[in-house]
Amino acid sequence: MRNATVTPEGDQIRWVELPGQGPARVYVHGLGATSPAYFTEVAVHPLLAGSRTLLIDLLGHGISDRPTHFAYTLEAHADALAAALISAGVTGAELIAHSMGGSVAIVLAARHPQLVARLVLVDANLDPILPKAGSAGSSGIAAYSEEDFLAGGWEEVRDRAGSHWWSTMRLAGREALYRSAVHLTRGTDPTMREQLLDLKIPRTYLLPEADGPLPGTDALVEAGVSVVSVPDCGHNIMLDNPEGFTRATAAALSVMA
Repeated sequence: MRNATVTPEGDQIRWVELPGQGPARVYVHGLGATSPAYFTEVAVHPLLAGSRTLLIDLLGHGISDRPTHFAYTLEAHADALAAALISAGVTGAELIAHSMGGSVAIVLAARHPQLVARLVLVDANLDPILPKAGSAGSSGIAAYSEEDFLAGGWEEVRDRAGSHWWSTMRLAGREALYRSAVHLTRGTDPTMREQLLDLKIPRTYLLPEADGPLPGTDALVEAGVSVVSVPDCGHNIMLDNPEGFTRATAAALSVMA
């Protein structure tokens, strides 16, 4: 396990690193998740193994510190991740990022372009989301006030999440989980979608085939984003269909800039 200090207060981001050659490959998890649990199987697959690989946990999640003073905006997450990558000596990385992690990765590429050479976004959030009480995911979390979430709303979220997601969500700081969800639903200005359209690096967006067409696909494709449907999976593509995920990701990483 490796670590880097990423805030003036001394908070640390941590990651599991696999040695290898060529550009660093950085895996970034989604809300309430952790990269080693979600990505190890695919990271060591023969189609993806061999590069220097960082299975990194965002601040507030997994094995990283869980400060209560941190804002947990997408920009703050991106800047903290940038500090960790710089500390690790990473430049021109290949980022493979899921859900909220994909949103963070887009912001990272826009704010710290020297750190990111290409993006593979895994069913990432591109647009703001309306908070909705009782719903799953960030929308349901963001429907609480922070006070109500910390006072017991998190238990309702736990029960809706189910044992699989809760097994990693419980590792996140409750302030981190709440604030990350709120800022994910609010998005960024310009939006994550708009920032993605403006990037000039190779970009691929993976989505579950069963979800149907991705809204705004034509504009994404026109801007050079490859949009790839993966069969036999839900939102957690890398867990539901590891073979399909690795084939699609390896193809995305092999495309010339």
